[in-house]
Amino acid sequence: MAITAADVNKLRTMTGVGMMDCKNALVEADGDFDKAVDILRKKGQKVAAKRADREANEGYVYSNKNNDNTFATIVMINCESDFVGKNEEFVEFVKSVSKLSIDNKITSQEELLKAKLNDLTVDEHLTQFTGKIGEKIEMPHYASIEANYVTNYNHNGNRLASIVGFNKKTENIEAVAHDLAMQIAAMNPVAITPEDVDQTFVQKELEIARDLSRQEGKPEEMIERIAQGRLNKFYKENTLLNQEFIKDSKKTVEQYLNEADKDLVCTTFKRLQLGS
Repeated sequence: MAITAADVNKLRTMTGVGMMDCKNALVEADGDFDKAVDILRKKGQKVAAKRADREANEGYVYSNKNNDNTFATIVMINCESDFVGKNEEFVEFVKSVSKLSIDNKITSQEELLKAKLNDLTVDEHLTQFTGKIGEKIEMPHYASIEANYVTNYNHNGNRLASIVGFNKKTENIEAVAHDLAMQIAAMNPVAITPEDVDQTFVQKELEIARDLSRQEGKPEEMIERIAQGRLNKFYKENTLLNQEFIKDSKKTVEQYLNEADKDLVCTTFKRLQLGS
């Protein structure tokens, strides 16, 4: 079957793949567009396999929320170069995946990869991008939260984003929520309160503190007290409510929340950043 320039352009429009690749796929598929698309997907899979060992630490991180502020997500899609990460088509793809996650209230990475965006799954789109661009393209992380009130924050440059949830909606919730989302983005807390920190992690921090004290030659009877002091310092610096508030270092985040509304509670948060 004769392959025309119009056929090649049609397949290119459908897939976004280069002209010569489209022409070769149509020739191989004897003009069958569905078969040609499958051939291009397989090519993408081969390219992805060849680049599986490459580092993909660049990309685009984008957070979003639904209209009633009860569900929020962060989509992170990685690539190998900053050039691709800032490419308009790549950025629009990330945003379309984000919209898909919100519209369908998708709660897991596995579910999102299987979700259909136009005629392909998100996973198939990633493979297709890999074949088209020639870089490793992947979605290593995805986060979602649900609460009575949520908000999101995208940091300049879209290398990191945060989402945060609260127990209720108050008169000034929009400003308060935005401040906490910025706090989380800037200060990267590991948990909301000390009680929320994983106990395995706590024991590891205590053991490190004990070892440091012994290396410093501290008396054995003081080691446990010193270790606990270092753990308390860790809590102050790394748990959200105990952190210094970024807009006023004279108060903690907990004090800031209590001043806004003593019954307002931060119930959950997520933060994603390129390279971490």
